[in-house]
Amino acid sequence: MGNLTVAAIAPPDILRELGKKGTSSDITFYNIKRETDTITLIEPSRYPERLASLFFSVSMAKAAILVIDEITPQLGECILMLDSAGVSEGFIVLRNYLQKDQVKPLFAGTVLEEYEYCDENWIELKELLLKRAALVESGEPSSGSISHGTMAIDHHFNVKGIGTVVLGGVVNGCLRKHDQLKVLPGERTAQLRSIQKHDDDSGYAVKDDRVGLALKNIDAEDMDRGFVLTTDPAVVVTEEIQADATLVKYWPSHIHEGMVLYSGHWMQFISGKVTAAESAGDFRHPRLTIRLDKPLVYLPGDIVVLHYLEGGKLRIVGSLKLP
Repeated sequence: MGNLTVAAIAPPDILRELGKKGTSSDITFYNIKRETDTITLIEPSRYPERLASLFFSVSMAKAAILVIDEITPQLGECILMLDSAGVSEGFIVLRNYLQKDQVKPLFAGTVLEEYEYCDENWIELKELLLKRAALVESGEPSSGSISHGTMAIDHHFNVKGIGTVVLGGVVNGCLRKHDQLKVLPGERTAQLRSIQKHDDDSGYAVKDDRVGLALKNIDAEDMDRGFVLTTDPAVVVTEEIQADATLVKYWPSHIHEGMVLYSGHWMQFISGKVTAAESAGDFRHPRLTIRLDKPLVYLPGDIVVLHYLEGGKLRIVGSLKLP
């Protein structure tokens, strides 16, 4: 069976009830494992002061846990982030005597309309997550059926006796031990020495797996969060985005030239200046050209979430689909 990655927008004491705490920075990982089923919970531990922390917790998730103690502007921002990123499956826990009819209007027209409401019972929630994880297929593809794979890095370091180790999620395809990987952005390559999935050695990793990779021929200092390891020739690196955007329904005005927007994709959160914005009568569906301050790595058809950090209480602009 496979791994389920879950955006965990909940207090840390609850997450410790659900899983074992792992790597911690601006995002904190909690891990659940039962036999071959695994769950990776990602907490945005520097949110709300750092919006990127919330984006990173959501960007790799296939499901979400949203624990609501009160209705606040931060709750609205979390709803917009989950909706813009398209996290269509999730679990909602209401506390402090909140009722469904108080929060349902906030979810109208978003993916959260389909989330499941759960009681404040962490053992039952854990069982629900494990049942969902058991449905994820992660067997090794037959030889030649999936020839390429791509992984996004969230942490990287040197380990004595092992060398360079990176942590992250497989976003597409399959990676295999001894693969020769492109390290993007840039021109470097690295050899995949070994793969671990939740501390177990493996000869391969497939889409949605949470992995640790040991690499040869590259130092940890040569990489950063957001770097991508891939064998896929379809992966694109660009310093300019030109695509049609969809703005959130609360966005009040036109996007204009000169605005600095942050493009969130996988584990990348890149600033860039809008150099063109065109709309045919509906300002919430503009065609944008954004000149990025660093290269963006992506697969055609991927979704970028747009952020405006000078937007006060409204910092999530919308999303666009990359060509």
